[in-house]
Amino acid sequence: MPLPRPTRDAYRRLHPMTTRIADNDMYGHMNNVTYYEYFDSAVNWWLIEKVGLSLPNGDVIGIVADTQCSFMAEVKWPVDVEVGMRIDRIGRTSLVYGLAMFSKGEELAHAACRYVHVYVKNPERRPTPLPEKLVAEARAIAGAGCEDTLA
Repeated sequence: MPLPRPTRDAYRRLHPMTTRIADNDMYGHMNNVTYYEYFDSAVNWWLIEKVGLSLPNGDVIGIVADTQCSFMAEVKWPVDVEVGMRIDRIGRTSLVYGLAMFSKGEELAHAACRYVHVYVKNPERRPTPLPEKLVAEARAIAGAGCEDTLA
């Protein structure tokens, strides 16, 4: 079932990015897989800036376990975009991110994504409880109605 077309006020963090000419496909719009690159980059920037994630060899890393994206309007190069971020669920070993892509200054999203990270101990790659700093930062960008199983 497609996700509803969200508005930017549903997101606690907006991460600015600039599209690249290579993002356009032969149809003249951003290729579907490229949206995922932007979402993944925005999440990892947040993890680096706010949580102190050390890539690629940190003690705890997030592995994408599930994702869903609904595409609602085309994005075409050149345009500045913003990736909206919020946390929709805080689990014992996982976070569910709500993500959306907006053209700079536009109210309605071009795409909305549900993105699940399971956090694992590195290098064993076995699920591990979320670090306290990650939980605190996740709560800081939690969306309305966020399910917090640790509260």
